[in-house]
Amino acid sequence: MEIINTIGRRKTSVARIYMQAGKGEISVNNRTIETYFPFDLHQIVVKQPLALVGEDGAYDIKINVDGGGIKGQAEAARMAIARALCEINEEHRGALKKEGFLTRDSRMVERKKPGRRKARRKFQFSKR
Repeated sequence: MEIINTIGRRKTSVARIYMQAGKGEISVNNRTIETYFPFDLHQIVVKQPLALVGEDGAYDIKINVDGGGIKGQAEAARMAIARALCEINEEHRGALKKEGFLTRDSRMVERKKPGRRKARRKFQFSKR
């Protein structure tokens, strides 16, 4: 099996992954997944597509993430892994799409507007 290269995005995070057959080792930015994502919740989010299709421990995955925060990076990696699993076996597409792993979550932080304190927060009104 050749190396499969896919990309996933969430908020301002971008995750590029390289997946190949192996023993189930996952590295994120040249570190183990346990050291890069110290919280169990983020590790579970990254491994969700593999667990859903029953391919846990079947592939070695090298993830490069950039931008955003920890949660956005974990969800971007989840999307990239789901896309790679669809490239490997098209039968996985239905289950992954039903869980929403193939859909790009396009919600972003709203920009700050000029003349305001935050994106929507206005200055306190004074009658006199």
